[in-house]
Amino acid sequence: SRFLEVERPRFSKASRTLAFVYPYLFDSIPLFYRFYRCAVESCSEAAILVHYKHSVFAFLTCFIFASHLPERLAPGHFDYIGHSHQVFHICGIIGTYFQMEAIMMDMAERHDHLLPTPLLPSSLQTLSSMGISMAVSMAVIGVCAMSLRFMPEP
Repeated sequence: SRFLEVERPRFSKASRTLAFVYPYLFDSIPLFYRFYRCAVESCSEAAILVHYKHSVFAFLTCFIFASHLPERLAPGHFDYIGHSHQVFHICGIIGTYFQMEAIMMDMAERHDHLLPTPLLPSSLQTLSSMGISMAVSMAVIGVCAMSLRFMPEP
C-alpha cells in the first residue's frame, strides 16, 4: 500500500486501515457474540465492562488513525506533541491493557473450567501438527517465490 501512496493516496490509506480492521473484527466475533448475549440476557460477568473499554479504545485507535485528528483541525500545532500517530499508539496501548485485564479476569473467573483434562495431545501429535503447519507455510512461500520469476522486470 505504501507504493500506491503517491498515485492513489485514498486507496492506500483505505487498504492500510482495512489491514488492521478486518483481522480485529474477525478475531472479535466471539467477543461481539458475548456482548450480544449479555445485552439480551442480563449477565453479571465482571470482565464484560473491561471488554467494553477495550472495544471502545480499539474503535478510537482506528478512528484516530483514519482521521488524522487533531493535526487536521489545527495544522502546525501538533507537529511534535499530540500528533495523531502518537495518540494512535497511546490509545492502542491503553486498549491492549484493557484487553489483557479482561483476559486475566476471564481466566480467574473460569479457572475451574480451564483445569487440565486427561485429553491432552501427545508429543507426537503436537510435533506432527507443527510439522504440517511448517510444510504448508513453506509451500505458500515457495509458490509466492516461484510467481516472482514470471513477473516482468521494471
